[in-house]
Amino acid sequence: MKTNPVGWFEIYVQDIARAKKFYENVFQVKLEQLTSPEAMEIDMWSFFMLKDEMGCGGAIVNMKDGPSGGNSVLVYFMCADCANEAARVAAAGGKLVRDKFSIGQYGFIALAMDTEGNMIGLHSMQ
Repeated sequence: MKTNPVGWFEIYVQDIARAKKFYENVFQVKLEQLTSPEAMEIDMWSFFMLKDEMGCGGAIVNMKDGPSGGNSVLVYFMCADCANEAARVAAAGGKLVRDKFSIGQYGFIALAMDTEGNMIGLHSMQ
């Protein structure tokens, strides 16, 4: 394989407006609506993506038969200092599961629950 292992992520949500507000508030970004064929009955809002940079793009998604929660996938968002995003989780309607802690030479992480019951990770090197 000549690409990064992860090329896209989707976080399934039940209430797209509530989830969009949570992610925009925690990460201080604006999500962009993606268009899809009308027959798909899917509502997708993507995170920004910088070409030629590390990491991958992704979106929050609301669609029939796409349940949220359950944590079959844990997405880690890159942060300058994950303590900053962790501090905004509760005010955005989520729950901080574990505040910033060291993972040794790999930096620091914090764990949070979004408004839809999905656990997400916050990662930084400082």
